[in-house]
Amino acid sequence: MTEKRPQTSAVPGRLDRPRLYVQLADHIARFIEAQGLSPGDRLPPERLLAAELGVSRASLSRALVALEVQGKVEVQHGNGAVVLAPTLQGEKPALSSLWAERDPADLARAREAVMSGLARSAAAHPDRSLRLALLDADGSPVRFSDTWPCVRRLSGPSLLGELDDLLAEAAPVDDSRIAADRLVALARAIVVGDGEAAASACAGLFHL
Repeated sequence: MTEKRPQTSAVPGRLDRPRLYVQLADHIARFIEAQGLSPGDRLPPERLLAAELGVSRASLSRALVALEVQGKVEVQHGNGAVVLAPTLQGEKPALSSLWAERDPADLARAREAVMSGLARSAAAHPDRSLRLALLDADGSPVRFSDTWPCVRRLSGPSLLGELDDLLAEAAPVDDSRIAADRLVALARAIVVGDGEAAASACAGLFHL
C-alpha cells in the first residue's frame, strides 16, 4: 500500500513587507547621512519632498513622525523637519521599545480615545454627500478595515490621525471581532453628522 504524502500548499505564505512609511523613514535617514546634513539643517518642504519621492504627503508625514520618535529629526511648525544632532538620537526610544513598555490594554484604550476623536471629526465634515458616498449609500459598511480608511479621509489630516497610525501597529482592530451593527452605527452617525454618536460607536472595539 502506497503511503500518502501530506498535502502541501500550492503557494508559499504571504510575504510580510515593511509598511511604506517605514521604508520612507529608512530612505530619508540614509539621505540625511549620505548628504552629510548637520544638526539644524532642514529637509526640503514636505510638498516638494513628497513629489520628489513619488509618495503622498500623508505617507511622508508618517515617515517624519517615525523619524521624530527615533530622535533623528524634529518637525517644527512652520519650519518643517530639522535634523537633530546624533548625540540626541538615543534620548528618544524607538517605536517598538516604546510600545513594549506599555500594557496592551492601555494601548487599546489610547487608540479607542484617538479613534473616537477622529470619528467625531469625520461626522463634522461639511460635505454630507461625500460622507454618504464614502460610507455607502445606506451607511452599512461590511468590514472595519474597509470602513476606517473612509473615516480617516473624512476626518482630514491631524495629529490624531498620526497618532492613530502609530497606535494601529500596537493595537490593531480585529475585523472578525467587530459586530456589524457597530459598524452600521458608526457609518450612519457620520452620515447624519452626529459626532457624539460616532465617537460612542468607537467605544468597546477592543473588548476590554
